Amino acid sequence: MTGSSRRTTVISMTVARISVPIILVTAIALLFRGHNLPGGGFIGAVLAAAAFALVYVIFGLDYLQREVLDISPDGSDQHQLVESYRWMASLGLALAVGSSLAPILYDFPFLTQGVLFLEHLPIYGELELASAFAFDLGVFFAVVGGLLTIVGEVGNE
Repeated sequence: MTGSSRRTTVISMTVARISVPIILVTAIALLFRGHNLPGGGFIGAVLAAAAFALVYVIFGLDYLQREVLDISPDGSDQHQLVESYRWMASLGLALAVGSSLAPILYDFPFLTQGVLFLEHLPIYGELELASAFAFDLGVFFAVVGGLLTIVGEVGNE
């Protein structure tokens, strides 16, 4: 055991292993229901970032780099993870802005939502695809990337 895992207890590591997947599933559920019901990209992203922050606190940044992302924890790769979070935030911002400006290309007002209904699908029957989901997905990536950049930078200090 290396890093902060020496300072944590077996109970906290077990609780983290159980609660992190539950938090992530809840975050994804909030993301998918956000364009029709309360929820969405922002609150789903805050929950997802909280799950990763819990992993940082309990297991340490070295564990996440070594075990989850297969990055060697030497000094040169410390900021590689944070740099990927910055790219995630940039991609999310570009997706949110692009999906909100796309209706203008078709002479519709800014942030107009389009809906496509797919019928006669084998499992679902009917599936609704809304363009607002692209905006929510962009917000999700921007917020997760931004919050994890902050957590990663503070964790490196």
